[in-house]
Amino acid sequence: QVQLVESGGDLVQPGGSLRLSCVGSGSRFSAYTMAWYRQAPGKQREWVAQVNKRENTDYAEFVKGRFTISRDNAKNTVYLQMNSLKSEDTAVYYCNKVGYPLDWGRGTQVTVSS
Repeated sequence: QVQLVESGGDLVQPGGSLRLSCVGSGSRFSAYTMAWYRQAPGKQREWVAQVNKRENTDYAEFVKGRFTISRDNAKNTVYLQMNSLKSEDTAVYYCNKVGYPLDWGRGTQVTVSS
């Protein structure tokens, strides 16, 4: 089965940066539109950004200008560069295919705090 493994989360101060990685399996990875999602405690999971096979990107309004999604198909990896982090960015971050999702990974914890 296809697996998704997120990594790169950490504790960071407001204004800091992190780069998250999502590694997927499967030869069809390059064809998928991949997205990052996040879920804060007690909140519903929300869509953050996505990148399609042509490397066109879309972002949620609350991260525009701060986050950049990218992909490296040779590595079956999607990245999320997170700059100017705010406390409200604190969440578990997940990646998944847009449309019919794969099984969710464990996510990676991002904590923005002083």
